[in-house]
Amino acid sequence: MLDMSSTNGQHGEKEEGEVSIETLKKLLDEERKKSEEYLTRLKYLQADFENYLKRVKREIEEAIDISKGKLIQKLLNIIDNLELALKTGLESKNLDALIKGVELTLNEFRSILEEEGLTSIKALGEKFNPNFHEAIGHIEVSDPPEGIVVEELRKGYMFKGKVIRPSMVKVSKLKVNS
Repeated sequence: MLDMSSTNGQHGEKEEGEVSIETLKKLLDEERKKSEEYLTRLKYLQADFENYLKRVKREIEEAIDISKGKLIQKLLNIIDNLELALKTGLESKNLDALIKGVELTLNEFRSILEEEGLTSIKALGEKFNPNFHEAIGHIEVSDPPEGIVVEELRKGYMFKGKVIRPSMVKVSKLKVNS
């Protein structure tokens, strides 16, 4: 803070409110040093933050890779079972055994996906909902109700509560009597 008191003496008499140039230079140097110190601190903080962001990004990528690895391990059983079902079906020429093996494998596959958060969207017999269903056609009906899913052409799925693929459906529509 500037000292604004007056100094009276033989050498360099000052009037009240004046400050010497030397005092101002000294104060300016002090402020410059503070400014340089703040700038240095800011640079270190910025570098620390950039390193933190890189570390967090790397940790997230590692966590994603670990999760993918666990899912792939589960899916390898599906491949093994499909290969076994195909081999058994071809060797024995037993279509029933092949179908049974594929059904068991499909059920295991669905179970794994459900564990990961996948659920199927119920469509058939439900009221058409554009948030869950994609209408690709209509089927005329003579009796109400109208707007009901009467045919499902492709199953829809949700992942952890969010639609990732809507069901492809045909919806009932009242016949127009001509």
